[in-house]
Amino acid sequence: MPYWLLKTEPDLFSIRDLAEKNTTPWDGVRNYQARNFMDQMRLGDRVFLYHSSCKEVGIAGIGEVVRESYPDVSQFDDKSPYFDPKSDPAKPRWRCVDIGFVESWPKVLPLARLKSEAALADMPLVQKGSRLSVMPVTDQQWQHILGIKP
Repeated sequence: MPYWLLKTEPDLFSIRDLAEKNTTPWDGVRNYQARNFMDQMRLGDRVFLYHSSCKEVGIAGIGEVVRESYPDVSQFDDKSPYFDPKSDPAKPRWRCVDIGFVESWPKVLPLARLKSEAALADMPLVQKGSRLSVMPVTDQQWQHILGIKP
């Protein structure tokens, strides 16, 4: 089973928000590589929800892909912060997936801890300059993180 990591800013949308909603479209992604990763996601794939740009940066819980890639409607909404005037409804530029809630962790697993783990040295998240909001996680990385989760 493929695994993924999705970054979110918890003041906009957190693991608690996902728990309350149960499912949500993962929309607003405006990076081609991240979009391509979302196109690779399949039903049942597990995802780490990662809180970024906040006081407690790190993995906050787990979600699951509950709907595969489809056109992100926010790209066509001129009132949306994710509006893209160059996107054509006949050939949408941006995609999203729906994510369902699986579990929230009692504490965030901090980025500093992830960076300190030799087993995670190849993980894009811990590498300098990695800013992607959607990234793959290997089976070995997934299992290691589950072994050190709070």
